Amino acid sequence: MVISIIVSLEAAALLAAALWYGIQLLTGAPVLSFWGAVFTLGLLLAFAAWLIAVARFLFRGYRWPRAGALVAQLFALTIGFPTLTGGYPLAGLAMLLPAAAAIVLLFDKRVIAFASRAGGAPPAL
Repeated sequence: MVISIIVSLEAAALLAAALWYGIQLLTGAPVLSFWGAVFTLGLLLAFAAWLIAVARFLFRGYRWPRAGALVAQLFALTIGFPTLTGGYPLAGLAMLLPAAAAIVLLFDKRVIAFASRAGGAPPAL
């Protein structure tokens, strides 16, 4: 499924950014707040893990990750537009184009039909 590939690539990009950020933090790059930088690193890793889970369950045909994927794409659009207009056009396009493609695909009737799996058996009391 194309959407799970897009979300997986976004997760890989976040992991790469977290790796780069962590290396910069360990090599003594100047930061305003060390613990703020550690918190940012934790957010990058948590968001990447969330996207990995969303991509995995989208690929398996569950319906709940569609909402998670949509939220992730809206975040990417929110960051991509200022990046594009702020003097980094390639980075902005790298965020905007996959996000726009994923949003369009999320509302495709074939994707909706595929991602209709509810979960499993009802929980036992």
